[in-house]
Amino acid sequence: MQNAALQAAGLTEWRYQLLPIPPELFAETVAALPEAGFRGVNVTIPHKQAALALATDPTPRARAIGAANTLVFEPDGRIVADNTDAPGLIAALPVPPTEKTALVLGAGGSARAAVWALRAAGAREVRIWNRTAERGERLAAALGAVPVSRAEPADLLVNCTASGLDPREDPFKQLPIDADDLARYECVVDLVYTESETSLVRAARARGARVVDGRELLVRQGALSFEEFTGITAPIELMRQAVVLR
Repeated sequence: MQNAALQAAGLTEWRYQLLPIPPELFAETVAALPEAGFRGVNVTIPHKQAALALATDPTPRARAIGAANTLVFEPDGRIVADNTDAPGLIAALPVPPTEKTALVLGAGGSARAAVWALRAAGAREVRIWNRTAERGERLAAALGAVPVSRAEPADLLVNCTASGLDPREDPFKQLPIDADDLARYECVVDLVYTESETSLVRAARARGARVVDGRELLVRQGALSFEEFTGITAPIELMRQAVVLR
C-alpha cells in the first residue's frame, strides 16, 4: 500500500519496509533509524506506548490517547509522534459520530484511539466493554467514557478486540454479542483486517447494518501517515486498491 503510494507520488527512491523489532530493542533501534536514512516509521502492537515515550514532540492527539502509531524524524533531531488511528477511524465512518452513541469492544491501544476519536468528534456517549472489567473501567475513567458489563444497542459498534483475526475461529465466542444482535447497531466497525471481510463484518452486512472493515481503516490511517512522512496528499483510492487486490 505505502510503496504503491510512493511510486504514484514519484518518490522512486523511497521505500517502505518491514522492521521486526522485539520490545527490548525498540528504543535503541528507533534512535539509529534517522542516521540510516529513515524519514519515519509506523509502529504497531506492542510498541505504541513506547513510541510515544520516545518522542520529543508528541502531538496533542497522541498525548491525549497515550499511544502513537507514527513517528516522523525531523532534520533538526526532533521526533514527532502522532496517532493516525483516531482520525482514520472518523474518516472511515459513513456518518459523522456527532450526537451518536457508540459501544467500543476492547480496552487496548486501538480502543484508546477509538474512544478518544469518538469523544473528540462529538459522540453523545461512548461505552466500553472489555473481558477484564477493571481494564475497561480504567480506560473509561481516563477518557470520559462509560464502562459497561453487557452490550446494549447503540448507533455505532466498534470492535477493537482481536476476535476474528483467525478466520477459522468463531469471532462471537469472545464477544458479548451474537450475530443477530448486530441488527441493533446502525453501523458496525471492525478494526481486524484479513484477506477478505471478517465474519463479523459479513454478519453485520447480512443484518442490514452499515459496515466499515479493517482494511478501510488500514488505508485511512496509512494515508494520513503517508502525508506526514512525505508532505504529499495521499492517493487514497490507489492505496485502497493495493490493499484489496494484493
